[in-house]
Amino acid sequence: MRHIAIALTTGLLAGPAAAEFQKITSATQFAETVAGKTLTRPLVELTVTPDGGIAGMGAAWEVTGQWRWQDGYFCRDLFWGGTDLGFNCQEVQVNRDRIRFTSDRGEGQSAVFRLR
Repeated sequence: MRHIAIALTTGLLAGPAAAEFQKITSATQFAETVAGKTLTRPLVELTVTPDGGIAGMGAAWEVTGQWRWQDGYFCRDLFWGGTDLGFNCQEVQVNRDRIRFTSDRGEGQSAVFRLR
């Protein structure tokens, strides 16, 4: 379960080249990017609402949480199948219909989601 949790929250699949992504720098820009969209990747489907909610499914388990924008980063508390995945601030970048979250303020692993 821990291995799936790492893949769910940080991602292990390669995405498009870094130069194609643009950093999201504000809560407003982030909220506009995710508004009305579902974030998807294999085995994961999430809704991140502009008002701070996170909900969906990951590998058949419920995902819930809250987020806030802090010091230029998407900071979230996340629960997956009842397991507390903790608090993490992530750099967010977008490229058309893809959004990338990089854990540990841009220093950790990344997960790329399709915006649908």
